[in-house]
Amino acid sequence: MLGCIKIGTLSGLVLVAFTASFCVAITDPRDVVAMNSLWVSLNFPPLLGWLPGGDPCGEEWQGVSCVFSNITALKLSGMNLGGTLADDLALFESIIEIDLSNNHIGGSIPSSLPPTLRIFSLAGNQFNGSIPDTLSTLTQLSHLSINDNHLSGEMPDAFQQLTSLTNLDLSGNNLSGQLPPSLGNLSSLSSLHLQSNKFVGVLDVLQDLPLQDLNVENNLFSGPIPAKLLNIPNFRKDGNPFNTTIIASPPLALSPSPAMPPSSAEAPEKQGYWPSISQTPKAEAESSRAFLTTKRAILVTVAVVVIVIILVLCVLVSSCSKRKKVKEDAERHVVPYKGHIEKPNSKASLQQTNEEKVVPAEIYTRSSSTKNLKSSSSLRVFTIATLQQYTNSFSEENFVGEGTLGSVYKAELPDRKLLAVKKLNSMATRQQTEKEFLDLVSTVSKIRHPNIVELLGYCNEHGQRLLVYEFCETGTLNDALHMDDEIHKKLSWNARIRLALGAARALQYLHEVCEPSIVHQNFRSSNILLDEKLAACVSDCGLAPLQSSSSANELSGRLLSTSGYGAPEFELGSYTCKSDVYSFGVVMLELLTGRKSYDRSRSRGEQSLVRWAIPRLHDIDSLCGMVDPSLNGSYPAKSLSRFADIIARCVQWEPEFRPAMSEIVQDLLRML
Repeated sequence: MLGCIKIGTLSGLVLVAFTASFCVAITDPRDVVAMNSLWVSLNFPPLLGWLPGGDPCGEEWQGVSCVFSNITALKLSGMNLGGTLADDLALFESIIEIDLSNNHIGGSIPSSLPPTLRIFSLAGNQFNGSIPDTLSTLTQLSHLSINDNHLSGEMPDAFQQLTSLTNLDLSGNNLSGQLPPSLGNLSSLSSLHLQSNKFVGVLDVLQDLPLQDLNVENNLFSGPIPAKLLNIPNFRKDGNPFNTTIIASPPLALSPSPAMPPSSAEAPEKQGYWPSISQTPKAEAESSRAFLTTKRAILVTVAVVVIVIILVLCVLVSSCSKRKKVKEDAERHVVPYKGHIEKPNSKASLQQTNEEKVVPAEIYTRSSSTKNLKSSSSLRVFTIATLQQYTNSFSEENFVGEGTLGSVYKAELPDRKLLAVKKLNSMATRQQTEKEFLDLVSTVSKIRHPNIVELLGYCNEHGQRLLVYEFCETGTLNDALHMDDEIHKKLSWNARIRLALGAARALQYLHEVCEPSIVHQNFRSSNILLDEKLAACVSDCGLAPLQSSSSANELSGRLLSTSGYGAPEFELGSYTCKSDVYSFGVVMLELLTGRKSYDRSRSRGEQSLVRWAIPRLHDIDSLCGMVDPSLNGSYPAKSLSRFADIIARCVQWEPEFRPAMSEIVQDLLRML
């Protein structure tokens, strides 16, 4: 009794401590409450940084990942954790991944879970009870692993809305009953593991799923096996009392052959399709006619097949001819980039004329079918199965980063070429029709510039939408400035000017060369990739329409504003090319100071980089004092002053007072 009182008292003190920290903490208060409840329910594990009254995001708690003030991932696999899980997990505001696999956590799986979850793994624990039917609320879930526990009961019929689920592992439990009908709604499912349970019935509900990996070993499945399942590349079925009969797909019906008559009423045991030596002359004659009829049917079938093959070849030849013509037309009408491209050390001006404008959206967005899209560009169309193979099933090892539109994974092709796969989240695409998505892909594919990451392909299959880009191994400018000390040391003063120039040219192309102008709407240092020569390549160009839905736009606006890149007018719902100019000025400030655009770890007056820097830009002593210390004073004072002047003009409060990107390009060129 005293022990219970002590535990209750300690829990109360923890709650008070966490509540008291809200006023100074970085982490969202609801996430703090959820973390506090989790820490208590797991019996206060001694994890690095986990302390009563602590700040999970601000103090970088072990296993906790954050985006700004929101906890987005909890990765505590193999940490020897015990205790149970509380329903307060649902309090997490923006969590995407929870991995508590390979621990000793018991009790039942909470019925209340965060609806934002995409990856949920409780594998290798001691959970008991049944699978909660509230799984149906996790509509963004892509990976669910609750294998190797002590779960029992029937699988709930709760998969109707989980159309994004690609991997489901329920193996190694005591689950029983038949497979629920809603499993047939998992239109993206590629891997399903049900082995070592007590499931019964047939597998018919699985036959139309896009499975590449199916394991049903050591269950009690019976009945015939659907023929379609035998085409699954990795199908394991041993240890079940299957009827060896296979349910074949119905054959293509031609003209039915007439059935042979019985040989005689006196000899029923000899009835059949083929004549026997005991048949009468009349039966032999009818058998002969049946044989000739069968032979004729075979000849007709062969003739039909030959005709079909010839027709298919004619269609293919015609299609290739049309594709070639469309491609030639595209090359005549679409100008990828005709503006003068300066080398990094060139001081020539960058001039554009009206004749050099690119029309990325108007010519080839009239028809949005996949066929027309493929014929009007060199884009490669990928399948989900292929991208899973290239990304190791979108594994954590291949995870590159997370943005407002989705997750990015590294893909390696068989020829060792690396690609970046952006897996768009449902919030970004749920209000976009297939035609609108293909129109967007068509437009983005025509954005061609040396300082813009090129779109190489896409996938639009089973409700999943993914974009495939070239891969930049050096990472982002944000990484180079704030995370990677080795690359940071390579950022000399001239290297920073060249980076700013490359990014400026990309925006100039979008604003002043493309017709109509393209507003980036998410310009920041984490969207500026670096190649092996530290040249800038801007990503996410042309993807602003994906934020057209109210929820996605609201989230993007909130993140852009709180991260310090958003122009003042963005709070009023306005975003133009001049808003991109403001964001560019913030990136230049990062290059100048080496500071983050918004840093909550600093004192209140220094958290916003723009507000802290503006008063210091025109005072030479203050300006020199705010330069990135890693430059060690290796910069010309005149160049520094010009750099600061460009920044001051870019971050003007009123949009009309900000310069055009072509003007900024000219100013940066004069500094080299």
